[in-house]
Amino acid sequence: MRILIVDDEQAVQESYVRSFKGGRTTGQQDALNAMASDLFGDDRAGDAPDADPQPDFVLTLHHQGLDAVAEVERAVAAGDPFPVAFIDVRMPPGIDGRETARRIRAIDPDINLVIVTGYSDFSPIEIARVAGPADKLFYIAKPFEVGEIVQTATALGRRWEIDRELAATRAMLSAQVLLLEEQGLELAANESRAIHIANHDSLTDAPNRLAFLRALGDRTRAEGGFATVMIDLDRFKLVNDTLGHLAGDALIREICAILQATAPEGALVARLGGDEFGIVFDTVGVEPAVMACDRMIAACAVDITVLGHAVRCGASAGVVVTQGAAGHDPIDVLRRADLALNDAKKAGRGIARPFDESMDEGMRSRRRIEAGLGEAIDKGELSLVFQPIVAREALEIVGFEALLRWNTVEHGPISPAVFIPIAEESNLIHDLGDWVLAESLRVMKAWPGQYVSVNFSPRQFRRTNFIGHVMECVEREGISPARLQIEITETAIFDDAERAADTLYRLRQMGFRIALDDFGTGYSSLYNIRKFALDCLKIDRSFIDGMGRERESAAIVQSIIHLGRSLGLGVIAEGVETEAQMQALRLAGASHLQGYHLSRPVPIAEANRLAIARFLCGPEIPVAMPRAVGMAG
Repeated sequence: MRILIVDDEQAVQESYVRSFKGGRTTGQQDALNAMASDLFGDDRAGDAPDADPQPDFVLTLHHQGLDAVAEVERAVAAGDPFPVAFIDVRMPPGIDGRETARRIRAIDPDINLVIVTGYSDFSPIEIARVAGPADKLFYIAKPFEVGEIVQTATALGRRWEIDRELAATRAMLSAQVLLLEEQGLELAANESRAIHIANHDSLTDAPNRLAFLRALGDRTRAEGGFATVMIDLDRFKLVNDTLGHLAGDALIREICAILQATAPEGALVARLGGDEFGIVFDTVGVEPAVMACDRMIAACAVDITVLGHAVRCGASAGVVVTQGAAGHDPIDVLRRADLALNDAKKAGRGIARPFDESMDEGMRSRRRIEAGLGEAIDKGELSLVFQPIVAREALEIVGFEALLRWNTVEHGPISPAVFIPIAEESNLIHDLGDWVLAESLRVMKAWPGQYVSVNFSPRQFRRTNFIGHVMECVEREGISPARLQIEITETAIFDDAERAADTLYRLRQMGFRIALDDFGTGYSSLYNIRKFALDCLKIDRSFIDGMGRERESAAIVQSIIHLGRSLGLGVIAEGVETEAQMQALRLAGASHLQGYHLSRPVPIAEANRLAIARFLCGPEIPVAMPRAVGMAG
């Protein structure tokens, strides 16, 4: 233990040397323990036999304050500071003890200063004012006792060591907290970037189809009339074919800027894909809406220079005017605008055409589908196929997603993409959903242990007896809730987040698995994931499909996988269609995979066989074998 002695009298310095080289008695040890108890708050009295041995003291002696200050400065610079300094007050010539203490304290705030004097020109308060703090400033009167000096040096030295250890621990904890804060900010920034990428077109940075459909959905629920417009460019393919895709991209950006500048105030302009744009804005009627479309079409009918070439541009538009808060389906509203756009194209291009019911042959088809769905169960036209969900490492089949199929006698197979939205708009979705759940549980009883994943629509999820109904179904079949995975989309839980959070929590407490489907395309946020009781995230197939072509999609997939693993959630990658995608997702850390590359949706008998076999890869079951069976999921 290094001790600094500052005293101008040689005899006093020799007394210090004798004091620190001598031993200490048991009585001195007891006094030292009592001093340590006062300093540190612990009780060491009576522990003399087990007490820490007296440290080896290394003394540095100086007669004058300036020399001592220089010594402290060198020690601090070398990283070997003094724990304790004993300072005389009167030291002529040169600076006195008060000034010496002040300068030393300025250099080393952590050193313990002991003022040793028989007479001082300064009061303790005056010295403390310049050399404090008070808990690092002590006083001993001359002449001093050997034990008093040794005990003081030992106790203060130990306290100095403990203070340094505590400071190092605090610094380490502070660094860890700072690192966690930085990681949190980085994660939030990544989420923000991922959300922006998921909702914006990479070419124009305008809202994309997902964002447009979300905005259109919000607008259909609000009061008042609004117009939905679809615009695409006339003869755009000719530009791509003659000038190349770079010229086509440049033209798309120019047209997007024109539409954003000429659209009515408050309008949302989105690029839906290719040369197609969607616009939604408030209006009081069809005529003002058509006039607004005419202005935008006129603005597009100009010569635009792209890559040094003058291109004569033109556009056509279809518009439908809708009253909000009337229960309209956003997809149906957009479909009507698309029908009107097709009619504008047929009428000679360069015009805006309002929607007319006569255009909607599809509406009649829709009514026929709705009527047929009402009889599909009784006619035995519904069936299920099952697509395996495999674990990443050994491609072991851990579950199957149940997918509904409808094969009509009159019209043949009808795509789920057609009849599910129609069923969702009516109470038919409850009958279909109940049949799917019951049939899935019945089939699963033949499997050795895999779970079945069943999609539930927003309307089903919002049923007042949803929890009781699902629990009754599994109890009736004698199946553990852990073997049923409930798949829901963010749309199902976002409308009433508080109720949804309670529902999911109760389901998970009962043992059901909860999967958030199509993650990344809805209202995804860290807040939602933290708030709702989930087991896994399912990455939307659109991101998987874009991994090989777009850095943005690959970045989103990586972010979702990292986010899921950080929160302890499983991550299922849907739509795996190539070996490259599978290997990339396995390397990225996706816990489970699902898609055509592994297996298409298969009929019940084939699902049973795969469940018993358990693995998609192996000498008996090549990966390619089940792909030719079943219909698209």
